[in-house]
Amino acid sequence: MTTPLEAVEPAAAQAAGSGDERPTHRGTLRYALSKAGGALLSIAMVIVGTFFVFRLLPGDPVRTLAQGRNMTPQQLDLERHRLGLDKPLIEQFFDFVGRTLRLDLGTSYEYKRPVLDLIGDRLPATLLLAGVGLVIAVSLGLWQGTRAGWRPGSRFDRFSTGVSLVLWSVPTFWLGLLLLMVFAAGIGPIPGIFPTRGIESVDAPDGFAYVLDVGVHMVLPCLTLVGVVYAQYLLVMRSSLLEEVSQDYVTVARAKGLRDDEVRRRHAIPNALLPTVTLVFMRIGFVVGGAVTVEAIYSWPGLGQLFYRAIKVPDFALMQGTFMLITVSVILMNTLADVVYHVLDPRVRSA
Repeated sequence: MTTPLEAVEPAAAQAAGSGDERPTHRGTLRYALSKAGGALLSIAMVIVGTFFVFRLLPGDPVRTLAQGRNMTPQQLDLERHRLGLDKPLIEQFFDFVGRTLRLDLGTSYEYKRPVLDLIGDRLPATLLLAGVGLVIAVSLGLWQGTRAGWRPGSRFDRFSTGVSLVLWSVPTFWLGLLLLMVFAAGIGPIPGIFPTRGIESVDAPDGFAYVLDVGVHMVLPCLTLVGVVYAQYLLVMRSSLLEEVSQDYVTVARAKGLRDDEVRRRHAIPNALLPTVTLVFMRIGFVVGGAVTVEAIYSWPGLGQLFYRAIKVPDFALMQGTFMLITVSVILMNTLADVVYHVLDPRVRSA
């Protein structure tokens, strides 16, 4: 016959053993190093793929740059030699890898400037547009997802989920053109409200008026970015909260007499936010690249428009530099998201 003491000892031992699932510095460091190794391997594959994929694009950059200029075949050959395009492909590849390891992304064919300088000039505009759009999309998506998930089947749930799914399924370029026609170009007697292109007016003022001018130019691009992105956060937050509502700890919290708002704010939402962490970090990686389509539609002077222009030439050095910056930022943010999720969620550590 089992005594009460003998029944308690296995439970105590099990409770003591559960402490091994708590995050330790050594376990977290080992996990982070393994993810960092995978990230370095992915970056190496990106470097190799970047070089060969862009060489498959049709077009001759030398002939494109020579349009409108009377250049003889000998002059074209000299220009091709200057750009290093007359070398064998494998030799061009090793030159590219060597420069990349030295953080030298080469010189743009079209702009005749170092690629790093061009990226540095365009990066602030992209960070401004995509960063503001990301903050708005995350805030709007999480707020609507929380309300929709806490009251599933309500009018707000059906309306917000339906609108977000429609906007998510709409192509980005189509939504951008639609906003241009409605709010910028105007329809019928309705005049245009917002600027159609650029980041500032030609006669841009100084001081706080300049900030307002840039803000007005950002309205349509931000609306386009938010419209096609925020549904992801809404749907993830809604599904996560639906799972948490049925958990026992929510029932216990309600049985204690806590108000509905307190149960949602103090118990359900913190746990439901965990799956959203990975998605937010992934979108932070895309902030560096911005949205090529949105920047091209609104002539926003960022990395997206720079990459779009490089494809049209094709400017191999500029394409490679901007594409690697975008992909490397995404890889690093995904790696950071995995590490943060490992620290926050004990279920990941136990797995």
